[in-house]
Amino acid sequence: MKQQIICLVVTLLLTSCHNKTKNTDMDMKATTNSDVHFTKGYSEVNGLQMYYEIYGKGKPIVLIHGGGSTIETNFEKIIPLLARNRQVIAVELQAHGRTNDRNQALTFEQDADDVAALLKNLHIDKADFLGFSNGGTTTLQIAIRHPALVDKMILASPLAKRNGVPDWFWGFMQNASLDNMPEELKAGYKKVAADTNGLQVMHDRDVQRMLHFKDIPDEQIKMIKAPTLIIIGDKDVITPEHAIELHRQIANSELAVIPGGHGQYIGEITTITPAFTEKDLVVPMIEKFLDKKAGQ
Repeated sequence: MKQQIICLVVTLLLTSCHNKTKNTDMDMKATTNSDVHFTKGYSEVNGLQMYYEIYGKGKPIVLIHGGGSTIETNFEKIIPLLARNRQVIAVELQAHGRTNDRNQALTFEQDADDVAALLKNLHIDKADFLGFSNGGTTTLQIAIRHPALVDKMILASPLAKRNGVPDWFWGFMQNASLDNMPEELKAGYKKVAADTNGLQVMHDRDVQRMLHFKDIPDEQIKMIKAPTLIIIGDKDVITPEHAIELHRQIANSELAVIPGGHGQYIGEITTITPAFTEKDLVVPMIEKFLDKKAGQ
C-alpha cells in the first residue's frame, strides 16, 4: 500500500503587452484534441515562453497542473467536460511540458506571478482557477499575491504546510530520482517537450522546490476571500487533517473528501484503471460550485 502512495507522491512533487502572445508560428494555432477544438500558443512571460491552450467559450477557468506534469497528464479527462460551458485556459509552468526553463529555481510565488502575467497578456482581468497538487499550492499563491484576478478557486490536493503530508514524505524526497518517477509522467513529458533532455531538469527543479518547501503563513491564508472548494482523495498523500485546517482558515470555503487517491477524482493519468469511467470524475461537483450564487 505504501508503494502505491509513494508512486502518487511523485505526482505531487514533480508534482507585459498583448503583442507578446504568440506560438512557434508567431500566432495562435487552432487544432483538435480528443475531438475538442482548441487554440494554442506561447506567451512571453517573465523570461519564459509559456505554453497555453484555450478551449470552449464562456467564463474563463484556468487549469494549473501539478509537479512533473503536463496539461494532458493532469487534465485530459476533464477538459472536454469543463469546456462544454466555459472557456478553459490550461497552462504549462516553467520547465514543464512545452514551456522552457529560465535557468532559476522554481518557486510557487514565481509560478503565481507567471500565470498572472499570462492572463494579462491574454486580456483576462478575472477568472476562476483549478489547481491540482503543486498547482493547488500555486493557486493559493495567486489568491494571496493577485487576489483581484481570482473569482472562485478549486484547490485539488493542495499543500500549504509541511505537516500536510505524512512524515515519511520528506524522507522519500531526499532520495527522489527519475527511476521512481511514474512512467506515465515521463512519457507524458517526452510526448510534448521540444527537448526531451529537459526531463531531468524538470525533475530536479521540482524535487529541490519540495525539499525547500516552507509553510504558507496562517495570516496569508486567512486573508483569502475568494470562494474556495477544497478537494482531496480519502487515500490522498495530502492528509484529511490538513484539508480540514485549510477549510477552517479560508472563511468562504467548502471541503470534499472523495474516495480514491491523489488526483483520481480528476482522472490524473497515473490513477487511470481499466474500470475508469466519466462517472468517476468530480466535474459535476466543480460545476455546481462554480455556478453557485453568493449566499446560496
